[in-house]
Formats: sequence, C-alpha cells, structure tokens
Amino acid sequence: MSENNDTQVTSISKARTLEEIADFWDTHSLADHWDETHEVEFEVRATRRRRVTLDPDIYTQVETQAHARGISPETLVNLWLVERLQEA
Repeated sequence: MSENNDTQVTSISKARTLEEIADFWDTHSLADHWDETHEVEFEVRATRRRRVTLDPDIYTQVETQAHARGISPETLVNLWLVERLQEA
C-alpha cells in the first residue's frame, strides 16, 4: 500500500485498507501464499533508548506500582521522570 491518497490493492490479499489486510491475514496463512511473495529490503530507524540500572528492591516496588496501574514498569518510570523534570 502506498503513503499517498491513491487507492491501491495489496498483491496477495487484494485489500484496500489496513483493516481489510488484518481481516485477510486473520483467516489465511502465509504458507499458502509463499510462492506469491518476493524478497524486499528496508531500513528501520528506531529511536535509540538508554538503559538505567535500578536496585532490585526499587525495581520490585516500581513493578508493583506499575502493575496496580495497569502499565509497564518502564512506562511508569518514564512518567515519573517527566513529572520530576517538569518540576525542576
């Protein structure tokens, strides 16, 4: 599918939207269409992340609070850091 506004159909599913593509692959196997595929090259530019080491006891407390909020420990720590940096 292209990034422009022209309506295009994907080669295997004949889908015109991401939802149609998802619906198609929910009910089909790539193994059945392997001979219709071709090799491609692409580059992924992911945002570089940094790691910070936490004391195991502190991490356990963060993990407990994150679980209670229904979010990952990483998300909770990032939220707390943003709040603290905005206060500074």
